[in-house]
Amino acid sequence: MLITHDTRCALDTVVDLVNTAPEDDTADGLANVPALADFVRKHEISDVGVLSEQDLAAVRGVRARFAGVFAADEPRIAAGLINELVAAAGTTPRLTDHDGYDWHVHYFAPGASVADHLAADCGMALAFFVVAGEQDRLRRCEAPDCRRAFVDLSRNRSRRYCDSRTCGNRLHVAAYRARRKEAAG
Repeated sequence: MLITHDTRCALDTVVDLVNTAPEDDTADGLANVPALADFVRKHEISDVGVLSEQDLAAVRGVRARFAGVFAADEPRIAAGLINELVAAAGTTPRLTDHDGYDWHVHYFAPGASVADHLAADCGMALAFFVVAGEQDRLRRCEAPDCRRAFVDLSRNRSRRYCDSRTCGNRLHVAAYRARRKEAAG
């Protein structure tokens, strides 16, 4: 599956957005408007005006719906959620070349809210995976104490952890220590 630069950026954005949701012992990564502004800046989301509490509430709503896409058991469920997100955002595909980037497609209407921007661009990036029969690449970390979202872009679709250096390594070390302890008797 060919993934263009703007689709990859949208995938990174949607994964980071879903992972801002509060989990058992973590705080909400979008706790307030300044946190949303930091998120927008970090992901270089263009054409966003002054952010408000209304924007924050709308982005949190979009985040929850994207989390549903990552939790979907089958493509039909993911497709339904994506269709709802993209339709509600009022997508308006248009070619653009801004900020030093080559031609790419934006799916949000000019002047759209940040929530509509995220729903349209990130929703379309996820839609490409469903269309390509790759919805199973939209995953949650298999570490028992982590449920972070990620997109498995490995060639053989074998990625199990959000980060092999943290979650994956931690579980491998724990399994190794358990085997050593059992062998030592």
